[in-house]
Formats: sequence, C-alpha cells, structure tokens
Amino acid sequence: MKIAIHGRQFNEESVQSIQKLFDELNQIKAELLISKYFHDKISRTSIKAGNYETYQLKDDLSDVDFMISLGGDGTLLEAVTHVGRLEIPVLGINMGRLGFLATTHQHSISSAIEALYKNYYKIDQRSLIHLIADKDIFDGLNFGLNEMTILKKDTSSMIVVHAYIDGEYLNSYWADGLIVSTPTGSTGYSLSCGGPLVLPQSNNFIITPVSPHNLNVRPMIVSDKSVISFEIEGRSKNFLVSLDSRSYTVDASIQLAVKKEDFAVKLVKLDGYNFLDNLRQKLNWGLDVRN
Repeated sequence: MKIAIHGRQFNEESVQSIQKLFDELNQIKAELLISKYFHDKISRTSIKAGNYETYQLKDDLSDVDFMISLGGDGTLLEAVTHVGRLEIPVLGINMGRLGFLATTHQHSISSAIEALYKNYYKIDQRSLIHLIADKDIFDGLNFGLNEMTILKKDTSSMIVVHAYIDGEYLNSYWADGLIVSTPTGSTGYSLSCGGPLVLPQSNNFIITPVSPHNLNVRPMIVSDKSVISFEIEGRSKNFLVSLDSRSYTVDASIQLAVKKEDFAVKLVKLDGYNFLDNLRQKLNWGLDVRN
C-alpha cells in the first residue's frame, strides 16, 4: 500500500498524534510519500517518520493508493489540488477546529489506518467547480472543491458582476463580490454570506452575493449542468478571483466562466460517519444555552 501525506502547521499537542500515524503506517509496512512542505515542518520536530520519500505539487502520484490530509478543512482542500484528476481517495484527519471535510478525529488514527488496510470504508464522491478563463491564472489548477469567488480589491467601493447562465442574462450583482459554490462548499464561505445548506449529492451550484447593495438580491440555486459566465466592472481595475483558499489578482479585461469539473474528489468515510450527524454537530443544532 502506497500512501501520500500532506499537512501544514500543527501545535505541540498534535505531535503525539502525528507520531502515532507514522507508527501505524510503518507497522503495516506502507510505502510513504510526504509533501515537501510537510516534510520541512516535521523535520524540525522530534517526529520520526521512518523511511519515506518526498513529493512536490504536480509530481506524479499515479501509483498512490490513498492521500492522508493532516489538519483542518483548508489542508484537505490543498491535498485535493495534489491529487487532481487522479481521483486518489483522500482521508482527512482533523487536527483543526471545524472539520466539515476532515471528519476523522486524530484520536481515531489507529482505527482509521486499520480501516484503510482492511477496506472497511466507503467513498463519498464530491463534485468540483471548474474555472474557465482566457488567461491561465491558476497555473493549471483551475478547479476547486468548495467555491469560486470574485471579490473587490484595492478599494472600499463595491463592484458590479454581470452574471449569465448558459449565455442568458441573469443579474448584475452590485456587491463586494460573488460566490459560486458547490454543494460541498455550501457549508463554507457561501453559508457565512447567507447561502443555503445543500446536501453533497444535489448536483447544483449556489450563486451567493457577498454583502449586496440591494437586500432583495438573494442566493440562487442552479443546475451544475449550467455554464455560468461573468463580466466585472468597478472603480478599481483589479479584482480578486479565488478557488477555495487560492486567490489571484486579475483585471477587468479577463473573461471568466465556471462549470462542473469532469472529474471528482473521493473522500474516505469510515464506518459511523453520517453527513447529517456531522452537520448537526458542527453547527450546534439543537443546543440551547438556556438548558
């Protein structure tokens, strides 16, 4: 079994859990590949990973069986860019806070590795959003699991985003920006801007304005078979375009559109995981401070 591992910052409390992970993987004689970034982090600690090789973004991971993400949801989103269209199953071990995507607790590392080794898991397939642009602004990594966002930059003035669905005019959003989210991303930035919660297999996009000037402009759900295109204008000539946590500055001359990506992300879900249970837990539904 060949396993790639990616992580980012971690605190002293997580060192023991990371060491536990490597101990478990070495015990089953897994062949390890560690991202160069994470290698640089653990090399400064007492963690002993055993024998492994390092990889960098865009290295060939075609013979990898699983990708393990060590961190929160942001780390898992990065791991997705490492996997790309290879569709390697990704297991997110949560060492962060929220954990909508990284759903395996660090205290469950032993049982998680055993589940991988014995095939005691299910695959939760999630759709991606694909950004179409007339410039290669994301160095070929023009996809995201959560959302694509257009935001104002360099000024306090709002921008205007003219949106079209399959070539037909939808609306001109006068706002701080506009989010187009996947169902997975409905629990992310879109939710904080008033967007709806959507079940992961809903096959749609959510269009959510960021702080719109007109309060009657509400989020909208459209089919993910649609192509959504944009024209941007504002006092500033520069704007931010982001895919998940990656962002680039563009000017108003750029042509942008989004559609559903032609490959997906495979998230490893262990026995006992349920999306609705996770939703209730993370959003504290049913809790009342008066009780």
